[in-house]
Amino acid sequence: MPALLGSPLHDCRGSDLASGGKACAGIKLRADTRAMSTNLQRKIVELPELLTAAKEARAEGRTVVHCHGCFDMVHPGHIRYLQFARQQGDVLIVSLTGDSDMSKAGLHPYIPQDLRAENLAALMFVDYVYIDPTPTAESLLMQLRPDVYVKGREYENSTDAGFLAEKGVVEGYGGRIIFSSGEIVFSSTELIGRMPQADQTMLHRLKLLTERYNITLDSVTATLEQFRDLHVLVVGDIVLDRYVFCDALGVASESPVMTLAQRDERSYVGGAAIVARHVAALGAHAFLLSAGGSDDGSQMVTEVLKKEGVDAHLIPSRPSIVEKTRFLNEEHKLFKVDRGGVLPLDSVAEQRATLLLEQQSKVADAVIFCDFGYGMITGGLLGRVLPTLRHNVETLSADVSGGRADLLHFRNVDLLCPTERELRATLNDYDSGLSSAAWALLEQTQARHLFVTLEKRGMVVFERQSQERRSPSWSGRLKSELLPTFADHPIDRLGCGDALLASATLSLAAGADLMHAAYLGNAAAAIEISMLGNHPVDSERIANWAGGRHELARSSVADPGAAIPV
Repeated sequence: MPALLGSPLHDCRGSDLASGGKACAGIKLRADTRAMSTNLQRKIVELPELLTAAKEARAEGRTVVHCHGCFDMVHPGHIRYLQFARQQGDVLIVSLTGDSDMSKAGLHPYIPQDLRAENLAALMFVDYVYIDPTPTAESLLMQLRPDVYVKGREYENSTDAGFLAEKGVVEGYGGRIIFSSGEIVFSSTELIGRMPQADQTMLHRLKLLTERYNITLDSVTATLEQFRDLHVLVVGDIVLDRYVFCDALGVASESPVMTLAQRDERSYVGGAAIVARHVAALGAHAFLLSAGGSDDGSQMVTEVLKKEGVDAHLIPSRPSIVEKTRFLNEEHKLFKVDRGGVLPLDSVAEQRATLLLEQQSKVADAVIFCDFGYGMITGGLLGRVLPTLRHNVETLSADVSGGRADLLHFRNVDLLCPTERELRATLNDYDSGLSSAAWALLEQTQARHLFVTLEKRGMVVFERQSQERRSPSWSGRLKSELLPTFADHPIDRLGCGDALLASATLSLAAGADLMHAAYLGNAAAAIEISMLGNHPVDSERIANWAGGRHELARSSVADPGAAIPV
């Protein structure tokens, strides 16, 4: 037996035996891993220990730096932010908002608080990590009193109530606030949306979301049934979307360009007209106000809308309807040609549009603005009619498309539905986090709700903490929820935003809460994106789609009529 003590199992010097070397390496690796885990846990502290460490550091003449945030996914933007913070002093303390308070704020973190804390503790330049049980760092700052408090650059001109309270505390005891350079900004929501996820995982997340907001098959069906009693006014530019289907023959002999053989073409009535067509197909009474002319395109639009039950009024202020021609090979779009430019309403046409809008608003339950930037919606028109519409109509919504339209013109509406690209272009802000950009848009427009679509990743729903304008929470931190896309096999993205806008607006006008509106809007967009071309989505199709959704329970034990806030 004693001879066994000299075997490779007990003596790492037996390196000439491969198995012994591997065994000793395994023992050392496990020991290093245990030591690393212990060191990480030592960095994650409770409040008394944190306050003591900060006090001792200051007594030794060291500068204490503090950062606070969610840190749902620690990405390169966070790394540079925290490295910058560490350079401002000697001891870096990082606090993160706990799961319970994030859920209260409607944020619902992807990564649990314990793992978020471990991720931060693993960074060598972070000295202490604290899980804060409050939604902001205000209370912690009062007790910790760091020498330097570091925030991201997007807070430099922020009027967010939570940040202003933190700023007041720090400046009150003589501390300094430094804003990081913000060289690289990543969105945790965007990164999470890009992560490959198994179908079962996504289904589980959707199931939790529908349960959280009481979205059931019965509640979806009940909302769709309410659409039939609504009167909806749609205002905006009409666009004829022409698809030319071609076969690719090769490269032309005279120059290096593709040779195409046209085999078919189809035209779709789009723009504001497809929104009105969605409204009618969903069962509501639709009235469309737009600009037209005496051309064949205007005649075609009038015939299609009449056939589908849309009451359309086209002010004769254009020589022709705007036409967008897309050339396709199979389902792949090769290029697009636009015909018809910007032609704003003249003063006479604007007065006529104002009178029609004021008359129709007396019976309308909702107004949808669709600004494609071709001149139907002008600043003068909005200045005249928005106050009256706001007074007469319960639900106002708006969306824009194209570089000539401006989201900032739509003030005091209930819902804005831009893409992330449109949002950032409006604000000329391509660096801030998505939540910061969303807050800026709502602050400048004084709108109530915001849906930001993220193409393949779904959309983020933003809502204010209070809908009472006089409340301090009106301009406070936004509540948000990520709703993944429902489109399993996207074919053509044309018109999916219009389907979302129509369905979500009708849902709000029917009395549904914001998440029900987002769910139904997302459903309509998924159905639209599964079809080539611009087709109206009807309520029967959404109902059939909902009947096959695994995340929708048949009913809920909760009051099906109760609105659950985002």
